[in-house]
Parts: sequence; structure tokens; C-alpha cells
Amino acid sequence: MPSDSSPKNIAPPLHRLLANTADAVQAVRDGHSLTDWLSRCPADVRPGVQALSFTVLRRLGAAQAVRAVLAPRNPPARVDALLVTALALLWPGDTAYADHTLVDQAVHAVRQRAPNSAGFVNAVLRRFLREREALVAAAEADPVARFNHPRWWQERLRGDWPSAWEGLLDANQQRPPMTLRVNPAHDSVDTYLARLRETGIDAHRAGALFPQAVVLDEPRPVQALPGFDDGHASVQDASAQLAAPLLLGQRPPQDLASGEAWNVLGEGARVLDACAAPGGKTAHLQELAGNRLDLLALDADAKRLERVRQNLQRLELAGAVRAADARDTAAWWDGRPFDGILLDAPCSASGIVRRHPDVRWLRRPEDIPALARTQSELLEALWPLLKPGGRLLYATCSVFKSEGQDQIDAFLQRHGDARSRQFDQGAGHLLPLADNASQDFAPGGAAVTDGFYYALLQKV
Repeated sequence: MPSDSSPKNIAPPLHRLLANTADAVQAVRDGHSLTDWLSRCPADVRPGVQALSFTVLRRLGAAQAVRAVLAPRNPPARVDALLVTALALLWPGDTAYADHTLVDQAVHAVRQRAPNSAGFVNAVLRRFLREREALVAAAEADPVARFNHPRWWQERLRGDWPSAWEGLLDANQQRPPMTLRVNPAHDSVDTYLARLRETGIDAHRAGALFPQAVVLDEPRPVQALPGFDDGHASVQDASAQLAAPLLLGQRPPQDLASGEAWNVLGEGARVLDACAAPGGKTAHLQELAGNRLDLLALDADAKRLERVRQNLQRLELAGAVRAADARDTAAWWDGRPFDGILLDAPCSASGIVRRHPDVRWLRRPEDIPALARTQSELLEALWPLLKPGGRLLYATCSVFKSEGQDQIDAFLQRHGDARSRQFDQGAGHLLPLADNASQDFAPGGAAVTDGFYYALLQKV
């Protein structure tokens, strides 16, 4: 569990950040979500612990490999987590803390929770500093240490993307950009960019494929964004901003601030967002349709649905919200067919690893076929609820083909009344690679978009 909080308005000491970071890393090793753990972390250390945890998890394979060389016998779990945390932060290229400071504070943290291990940790870390170049070179001969992803994950990517798998692994190690979706009911993108500049925030457009998207040069708290509380903008990755346009029509008009509703399904169309939480795509649908959809947001997680309600309320958008498993249609469907269905299906999250660096360590090989079965069950349950002529958009934040193209190819084989709508851009597998010609880039050359898959199906 997170350690106790310190007095407010006092910067927490590094040894306390390291202790909490080690606890976060151990929680992930034990199979727990980093996001869930951080929600329980003391508020005064949470930002620092999140930043350090992200760094450690991006280097976990390498740090564990070096620890195995320096200390072949496994230390107690909490001591090992602190040791691995310190090794990851002492890795070449990290200049956040001076080496001697980090070693001193790591030993201090160990002394507070396992005094008898303080000398051992001190000796291991100092040996690492003396032999760092050779130890790093030796560790990187192991693919898990070199790429900091499990071997099975690498093999799956290599099979799906033989010419791009290494680039995908490298992309997962990058800091993701903070991307906003500008609300056309309040501002044009140019107007909002000017408002950001007035408040000292540098930003730029995400690219022609994402007409509402603005990328910040540096992440900022949402409280610092002009008009955020009043619904002028939302935080949403550029790839996720493709969902609503693809379901409602291929592309929106360029001038989204014109006030004109844009919705090929028609005013008052009945639309289902089947796995809606946290509600970014739900809200975007209503934004583009001028708040004139008959919209139902469904999710199996009642707790996460509160975020959907909050998003709709902040943006002053309409929509019914209900907790239910979309597959159990008898429990929630009223028998009226839908004009459009958005199925953002549960998946491996293999396309958003840079935002959730714990995902690679939490997933197991057997999870992928299990998730594919759930995706298939959702497609089968929801397809009969669609009107003839209606549209179903299938989406996953995955780069694994079994959760994307393979899933849809199999569905089309089973359903003669389904047709796949093709587009020049914005559908299929979107890979988070910096050389993707369909997008601009974040500062430093990183890809603007996360990895996603989209397929638009029409019932004939």
C-alpha cells in the first residue's frame, strides 16, 4: 500500500518518492493496474510517483536483467522492487537525479522498511555505477531487456508487423503527447490555439486528418487550459477522435465552428455507444451531431460510467447513461433498433502502451484469445440491434491483428448482410509510428496518434 502522506505544501523527499514508486512497481508485478494503484497514492506524492513509475516500467525488463546479474538470489519482494526502481533510474540517459543522490536516497528508503538490507542495496547500486557500461551492454543482448517488453509480445508484433515491429516497440518507450479536442460549439481550432498562446501554452494542430485536434508542446494540468471547465476542450488522443467522424460520416466539414450539425445518420438518429466509459467518444458524437442524437451510453462498469456522466455534464450534452453488459441485450435493450452503434471493444490496449506502460507487464499470452472471444461475442450480440442501412463502427486501441483485421474478416465471413465501408484514411490499423505519413508529429518527432483499429460496417 502507498506510504503515509507528508505535510501539505512541502516537497516530498526523494526517498519517499522512491519508496512509493517501488510499491507501485511491485503492485504491477503482482498483477494490479498502475492506474488503480495511483488512485490510492497520497496526493502530495502522486505526480512525482507517476512520473517515476512510468520511467521505471519503461525500463523494467532491463533493470530486472541487471538485478539478476548483480544479485542472483532474489531479495525480499519490497527490497527487490526498490532495487529495480533505483537501477532503472540510474540507467544511462536519465539525468533527473545525480547518481550519488539517487543511491543515497534509495538506501535511505530501504533502511526505513528493511534495515538489514540497506548495506546490500548500497553495495549493489554502487557496483552498478562502477560497471554500468559493461552491465548495460550485456543486458541488452537479451531481447526482453533491450526492448523492455515480454518475449511473447515481441513475437506477436513480429508476426503481425514483420517490417515495423521494432519501431512499434520503440514507439512504446516514448512520452505521449497531450492532445485536446476543441469543442466547435465554443471555438474554432485557430481561435482556441490563440487562447492557448495568450495563456503561455504552446500548441499546434495535429494534422488534416484530425480537424478538431490540438497537440500541446508540453502536457499541462486541465485546470490550466482556458475554458476547460466550461466545455471548450476535452483531452482525447487524435486516434480516438476518428471514431465519431467515422460513424457519423466519412469526414466532417473543415469549418467545424460553423454551427451546422454534421450527421449522415440524420437528426434524432438513435445511436448506441456500447462500451462508453470514460465517455470521450460519447461526447464527441453529440458535439458533431449538434447535440441532436438519441444517444444511449452503455458500460458494464457502473463506477466508470460516472466519468461519462461528468463528461456529458461539463460539455452540456444530452445522453442516457446505463450500466449493463452490452452482450446481455435482454437486460437492457427496449426493442427499438439503432441507426448507429459504436463498439469500442475491450482489448489488450497494445496500442496505448506509451500512455499505460504497465500494460505490457500485466498482459499474458492467453489474454489475447480471451479478449478476441469477448469482441466476437459483442459483435454478434449487437449486430441484430442495427437497422437495415445502419452503421456499426468497431474499434479497439490495439495493434494486434487478432483484435482488428482478423476479427472483422471473420465477422464478414459469418454475416452476409454486413458490408465493410472503405476509406482513404482513418480506418484499418493505425500504427503509432513517427513515419506515418497520415499525421503530423509531436515535439521530438514522436507520433501524434496512439495505435488503433477501426472498421465501419453497414447492414444491407
